[in-house]
Amino acid sequence: MVFRFIKSHRLLLLIDCLQMVNPDILLKAYRLMCTAKTMADTYENNRSVCKYVHSTSRGHEAIQLATAFQLLPCDYISPYYRDESILLGLGFSPYQLMLQLLAKAEDMFTGGREYYAHPNYRGSDKPNIIHQSSATGMQAIPTTGIAQGIQYLERINSSLLKKGNNEELPVVVCSFGDASITEGEVSEAFQFAALKKLPVIYLVQDNRWGISVSSEESRVMDACEYAAGFPGINRLCIDGSNFEECYESLKEVVEHVRRNRAPYLVQAKVPLLNHHTSGVRKEFYRTKEDLEKHFEEDPLPKLRKRLIEIGIAEDHLILIEKKVAEEVSEQFDAAAKAAEPDPSSVENFVFAPTPVIEEKGERSPAGKEKILMVDAALFAIREIMNKFPEAVLYGQDVGRRLGGVFRETATLAEQFGDHRVFNTAIQEAYIIGSTVGMSAVGVKPVVEVQFADYIYPGINQLVTEISKSCYLSCGKFPVQTLIRVPIGAYGGGGPYHSGSVETTLLSIKGLKIVYPSNAADMKGLMKAAFLDPNPVVMLEHKGLYWSKVPGTEDAKNIEPSSDYILPLGKANIVLTADEEKIKAGESCCVITYGMGVYWAKAAAKNFNGRIEVIDLRTLFPLDEELIYSTVKKHGRCLVLTEEQQNNSFAEALAGRISKNCFSYLDAPVEVLGALNLPAVPMNINLENAMLPNAEKVTERLNQILNY
Repeated sequence: MVFRFIKSHRLLLLIDCLQMVNPDILLKAYRLMCTAKTMADTYENNRSVCKYVHSTSRGHEAIQLATAFQLLPCDYISPYYRDESILLGLGFSPYQLMLQLLAKAEDMFTGGREYYAHPNYRGSDKPNIIHQSSATGMQAIPTTGIAQGIQYLERINSSLLKKGNNEELPVVVCSFGDASITEGEVSEAFQFAALKKLPVIYLVQDNRWGISVSSEESRVMDACEYAAGFPGINRLCIDGSNFEECYESLKEVVEHVRRNRAPYLVQAKVPLLNHHTSGVRKEFYRTKEDLEKHFEEDPLPKLRKRLIEIGIAEDHLILIEKKVAEEVSEQFDAAAKAAEPDPSSVENFVFAPTPVIEEKGERSPAGKEKILMVDAALFAIREIMNKFPEAVLYGQDVGRRLGGVFRETATLAEQFGDHRVFNTAIQEAYIIGSTVGMSAVGVKPVVEVQFADYIYPGINQLVTEISKSCYLSCGKFPVQTLIRVPIGAYGGGGPYHSGSVETTLLSIKGLKIVYPSNAADMKGLMKAAFLDPNPVVMLEHKGLYWSKVPGTEDAKNIEPSSDYILPLGKANIVLTADEEKIKAGESCCVITYGMGVYWAKAAAKNFNGRIEVIDLRTLFPLDEELIYSTVKKHGRCLVLTEEQQNNSFAEALAGRISKNCFSYLDAPVEVLGALNLPAVPMNINLENAMLPNAEKVTERLNQILNY
């Protein structure tokens, strides 16, 4: 008997490499390996039909099937783009996979919107699969977020936690290629998983190629060596081309994580036998010698040889191969004949329907005092967490000791516990991207990015994972998350604490963007944003939090009732013009939001009833109906923003207003924003010179009214 000892962090696994795996399992694996090879050959022989870019699992089949065979319907897995054999092992048919390959209407995963082997699945018969992008390594954070959510549900004994038939606890598998491990966001995921002891398995399939970049020229260590820097992540390196070794190893690993609730990394050395993708072909960059070396490790003939050694007749294997060839051919022909998507469906599933469609509750209850915006946010979150045990709040410095750098989360950790309100490291990508996985298991995350200027490390997760999830999963995985972002300039905040980022965020389709300007709106919109099943970014002007900026006293309001809710996409008229001035053609409207509301109201005092001010409150969805009707009524319009003006949301909005209200205009639609500088300067005088203010608004309104 031959034994191999594999050292993990404080763990010694004993694996009998010659232990006999059940022959039925070996035959099932052989049939599916033959299926994967036949599918790859079919795609290669029908390149004109298989016109969309795709990768196959050739060379990776053993580790992928061994992994799939261990999982239960209560589990979660995030395959990557080469993981078609995982999907076959989970029970998806070649036909189902081929429909995605050919981008057909009946593609069960994405309706013809995604690449091959980019699945997502919700069901009770297989592990669930969240949607993920092709951006290598980006799946690490959302998938670790699943494990984070599962751990939370375990702690609160939630009925949302899926278990196996025998009360098995779920595990999460995140699959990568080896080139992904050099991505910085993978490090953030590893750090969090190790720190929180999450039940996640990182499966690294190491074929030593990252497109045309070899492992020798791209990294100084392999995945197992790298993971050694994260104490608490157990590690295992195996021969990923040997099915028996893979099966027994993954069985041990999955059972260990299911029982001990701690992370594991498995590195499987595998050959790459097919092209990187159909568009980047192996002959472009690989030598004959390299390919021959890889084919020596082909798992299919290895398993075939092993089956014959244990007494399976070769005639039986030939029969399997013949039957697989017939089935794949039939299914490919059927998939090729399947219907194309209806072009009229292209706009479906951008957002999931929201339950909040009308304003409810008391906005200004009698007998209550005015509160600050920062307190309105705090009270809203407190009421949310009281009502929804699945709500959690996390981010930098929001926990017990500080309660947010603006005290916007003060006392929440004391009231709800450190498991519900807690600090994270400086990991904007993880803070944002983990909400994908949290949402998928039913947790309702509220997260905070400390300043708008710091959101950029999280943009990758916003763009590649969060914003596209609902659309590309055909509505199966909308991401319910509320992302709070203090924003704006005042009082010498400097170049990295004063930025405005709304145009950047509005360029990402699939997000909703909210920007309240007063306490009542803050509370009502916060509730609506939390209940919205889609990702909502709430921009909260830190200059309005405490009404410390002169002229912003009106940001304080009577605290609305606990049931008050304000739908997204409804603008508000905060100042009306005199009807006589409007009829005489002597009026102008200002379309604005945030601090702009107070600049506009201050400037309006100089015009004796000639100015009407619209507070957008929500930048997307946008209340175009109120905007256009107001502009048509006045014939003159100023769009006012704190952002640098050139190429801004405000300029884009002015263009839309001009187009939709052209025949009603008495003057060009004007825009006033900050000067077009790369950053907000620290010095207060320079800051004031850059930003709009009431005087600058007054000057521009005079120009418009006298046009």
